[in-house]
Amino acid sequence: MVVLKHIFRRIGKIVPHAKRGRMLIRQLSYFVTLAKERHFARAADACCITQPTLSAAIRKLEEDLGVPLVQRGHRFVGLTADGEKLLSWAQQILTNYNSLLADLTGQQKGVVGELRLGVIPAAMPAVSFITARFCAANPGATVTIRSMTSRAIAEGLDAFELDGGITYLENEPIGHVHAVPLYRECYKLAVPQGHHLAAKKQVSWLDASAERLVLLSQDMQNRRIIDRLTATLGFAVYPTVVSNSFLAVCAHLRQGDWASIVPHSFFHVLGKLPDLVAIDLVDPVHSELIGLVISDRMPRAPMAAAFLGAAAECDIEQGFAEL
Repeated sequence: MVVLKHIFRRIGKIVPHAKRGRMLIRQLSYFVTLAKERHFARAADACCITQPTLSAAIRKLEEDLGVPLVQRGHRFVGLTADGEKLLSWAQQILTNYNSLLADLTGQQKGVVGELRLGVIPAAMPAVSFITARFCAANPGATVTIRSMTSRAIAEGLDAFELDGGITYLENEPIGHVHAVPLYRECYKLAVPQGHHLAAKKQVSWLDASAERLVLLSQDMQNRRIIDRLTATLGFAVYPTVVSNSFLAVCAHLRQGDWASIVPHSFFHVLGKLPDLVAIDLVDPVHSELIGLVISDRMPRAPMAAAFLGAAAECDIEQGFAEL
């Protein structure tokens, strides 16, 4: 229990015994939920308690710490400056506490609880290679996967809202993380079977840019990579349709005379569809490194460590090649 005692000391000597420690964990949990919901009634409902119980717990936490944490009016207004400071600490304390419980349980049957992953859309075809191994090794765990931008993944890791992420490692790299390379993303021009380029084996980036394109929107790093690369080649892409979803891209490819620049993993999910063709993009042949990222905080959370271990056993490049 050394880790737990260390956690409590970091927020002040307000933990005289184990019962008070459990009460503090509940108070911090209520506080984090209130900060997330920004509404007392919704926060109380999320915590499965009454609103007066929630309010009393927050006030007791304020008394213990000796500072106001919540700006109050007729309704929730926001957190005070001290409340914002506590929010970051509270998220870390709760993460460490849950990790401690998971670690103690995990000594016998793997980690137990929820693995929270943020994955960029371009890497969604790869995540199942890892989660399949993770779930096999940790039957008591569940996995929640969210499609997120690389920037949102960085924010989620900083806020203890994610246990790990899969994102680009070389382009716009995330700071303060432990990164593990997984595979290199290559690029294809995807066109319908009847497209005038469908019989070609290779197409240059310049020729591809002249097509009627449907691409991801610029809030997606995949699109920013395409824009950066074409800019270095001296031209730009001007898509007719943009979306933050590859499903929308696929729907347009199958509905009209559009083309799209997609990762090679795109076709791992779609399979060998008879009405879509993948053409290699050349001049230049370009690739980007995609990998797993977890917080670089030590000691490492058991859930993140288990995910890291599952990833270490995967050869995603080989997996894509076989499929």
